Order: sequence, then C-alpha cells, then structure tokens
Amino acid sequence: MSWNPANSLAPVSRLWRTLAFRLTAGYALAGFFLVFFSIVSLYLVLVRELEKSTDLFLADKVHVLRTMLRDRPGDQDALHEEVELESAARRYEQFYIRLLDEQNTTLLMTPGMADQLDLAQLAGQTQSHPDRTVPMKGKDGRAFRVISALAPVGSPAARTDTLQIAVDVSQKEALLTRYRLWFWAVLLATSVLLPLVGYRIARHGIRPVEEIAATARKITSTNLRERIRSEGYPSELASLAGTFNEMLARLEESFDRISRFTADIAHDLRTPVNNIRGEAEVALARPRTVEEYRDVLESSLEEAVRLSELIGDLLFLARAESPLTELHREGVNIGELLTTVRDYYEASATGAGISLVVNDGAEPLNAELDRSLMLRAVSNLVSNAIAHTPPTGTVTLAATSEDAAIRINVSDTGVGIPSEALSRVFDRFFRVDPSRSKSSGGTGLGLAIVQTILTLHGGSAEITSQFGCGTRVTLRIPLLATR
Repeated sequence: MSWNPANSLAPVSRLWRTLAFRLTAGYALAGFFLVFFSIVSLYLVLVRELEKSTDLFLADKVHVLRTMLRDRPGDQDALHEEVELESAARRYEQFYIRLLDEQNTTLLMTPGMADQLDLAQLAGQTQSHPDRTVPMKGKDGRAFRVISALAPVGSPAARTDTLQIAVDVSQKEALLTRYRLWFWAVLLATSVLLPLVGYRIARHGIRPVEEIAATARKITSTNLRERIRSEGYPSELASLAGTFNEMLARLEESFDRISRFTADIAHDLRTPVNNIRGEAEVALARPRTVEEYRDVLESSLEEAVRLSELIGDLLFLARAESPLTELHREGVNIGELLTTVRDYYEASATGAGISLVVNDGAEPLNAELDRSLMLRAVSNLVSNAIAHTPPTGTVTLAATSEDAAIRINVSDTGVGIPSEALSRVFDRFFRVDPSRSKSSGGTGLGLAIVQTILTLHGGSAEITSQFGCGTRVTLRIPLLATR
C-alpha cells in the first residue's frame, strides 16, 4: 500500500483544530520565549558586568602605576613590588604588567608574562586601541583582557613610558561557560514541562466549555429543560452560561407556544370540518326534501366561511411574522379612520341595541400608517366590544395625541374580563368564554392580530378591564411622520 502524505497529516490537522491544543501551544510558546529572553538578558547582563569589573580593575592598575611614575619615579622598590611581586600573591585572576621606555625596551615585567602571552601580539593589539581594554588569547588558549597606556615619568615629565597590563579572565570565561550549559538545560526542561503544564491549564480552562457542549448535546425538540450549572465558572463563561440558559428558556417557551398553537389549530380546523362532514352524512343518510337540503347547504356554507376566515387569519399572522413583511404607509386621518369603522359596524350595533360613538379631538390627527391594517385592528376591537356588550350598552372610539405618539382607545360597558385572564387575552386562540366565542363565531385570533399589527407599526396594545363593568383597549402608535 502506497504512503499518502495527506492521510498522515490528517490527525495533525484535526489536533490543531482543537481548542486545547491551540491553548497548550500558545501557553508553551509564550512561556518558552519568556524563559528564553529572560535567560539571554541575564546572560548579557552578566557578561557586561564581568567585563566592566575587569575594565575597572585594569583602569585602577593604570591609575596606580601612572601615579607612582609621576610622583615617585625613583622609588624602584615600590615599582618592583607592584609589577613583579603583587601578581604572584594572587591565586586566581592573575595579572601581568610590562613597563617599556620610549625605545620599547623592557624596564620591568611580571615573571611568567612572556610564557603566558605573545608580547609582540600584545603590542600589536593594544597599539591601535590606547587606553582601551581588548580581549586576547594566551599561548595556552586562556582568555585575557589587555590594555596599553602611556605614563609620564616625573613631574614635570622627563620621559614617557608605556604600560602594558594583562589580566587572566579564564575563571570568568569558565563561569560563562557553566552559565551557558545551565541555560541550555533550563531551555530543555522548559520545552518539556511547559507543554505539560500548558495542557493541564488548557484542559482545566476549557472544562466549562465542554460541560456547556455536553448540555447542548442533550437538548432536543422534546427536551428543552436542560440548564447549565455555572457555579464556580469564570465570570466570562458564567455570563455565557447565563445567556445560554436564557436562550433555552426562550426556546422552551417558543416550543410550548408552538405546541399549544398547533393543538389549537388542529382543534379549530377540525370543528368546522367535522360539522360539514356530519351534516353531509346526515343529509345523505336518507332522501330529504329540497328545503332540508337547502338548510344543510346553508349550514355547511356558514362552517366553510368560518373555516375560510380562520385560515385567512392564520395566514395573516404567519406573513406578519416574516422579517420581509413591509408596511404600505400613507397619510391617514385618524378621525376619519374611526368614523369609517363606526359607519361599518353601526347597523349591527344598532340591531344589538348598542350605541357606537366616536370622540375625536378638536384638532385633526394625521400619521403615516398602513391604512388597511389599522382598519383591521380597530375593526377587530369594535367587533369584540359589540359581541361582549349587552343591550343599552355603549362602545366608544377615541383618539388623542400623546408626546410623539397617537393613542386610540376602544372602550365598552360590557361584561368585562376576569383579572386572571387579562395577561393571556393577546395569546392566539385564547378565549375568556370558549362556549360564547364559539357560538358567536370567534376564533380567538382577533386580539392576537391587533397586537401583531401594532408591533409592525412599532407601537403597542394594552388592555384594562373590570369584570362586570367594561373593557378598554389602548393602541399607541409612534408618529414616524405627520402631515
């Protein structure tokens, strides 16, 4: 079987896509470079300080010898002790001094200097850098730092001698060598330990994320009660868990509403269909007169009309919830709109012994609205009010201006709504009195449609009621533009 590079790289690619691997790599690389730059910085500081201490030592020696040659040129014993004897007493960091006259003849020299250093090389390296220390290798490979300086003899100067000083820095070089070995050992240990520590940190850090993912995997359309326990989580993940729980709560509420909505649709569609089917089966059970068939057809037609209206209302609600729904706004006189609704329902209100009144203000109220939708919303409210107001009652339509909005009130003196039902009257298919609503042809969608229309206009619908005394529905519509 042939080797495929793509197959061998696939596990690495999958590993790189994991959050734990990326966090581990990030922690390890960051820690490695931090340790690397820290050790390098310390190494450079150590090198600089060692060189500085050596340079200060050499500068101090040059200063001492210059002072002796200037102030005590005849004190040969002191010069002999400084040049030839002092270095012999040092076990480590030995130094060597050579004193030359103007003809480069050696006057004094530390014993063993010629054995350790190439004097010609020393003269050549220091000649181009007077009064500056330079590195140099001894005959046996040991490291030195050397300096050359001019020293006037006597005061005033009778002549100018040359000082050549070399100090053995092999011990310091050995120290730096040990430091470099320690440096590489630390880097090796770091490259092994940091990924392990980083992996532990990454696993601990993403554990809440894995718990959130595990909870998410348990969630199905039939199981939305799962919640994330965020105790002990970091604040960022606790916030994420809280947001996730809130989303689950909204989803659960939406699924429950959809389930109830679906059940209500099935029930409300089944009732007229069963009525039509039952009447047809009864009519076909035996021969009947023309009048009996006419009654069956009229009853079936009523059920079909009710079914058609229900389907129309459901289609409207479904289309209104689409984000692509657009309003056809136009300049609308609110007073004329209420008058149009009153004229349409006046006959049915009069037949029921109910007074239908419009109270419009002294000043005309105009706004940019979708006229047909707003007519439907107000008509639904008036229809409900007439249906639930006893004879001799009154249904009142009124419009007023309120800040940057228009308020439309539809109030009645009807039977009212129980306080425990007020919070649900805008729910779809909700009926305060199911039997009464069914007999009057209601579907329980009227107020839901009103609220949807107001939501499309950016407004709101509110209801207040006192059981046995009457109900008031208030529509607040923002004034996007006026004429």
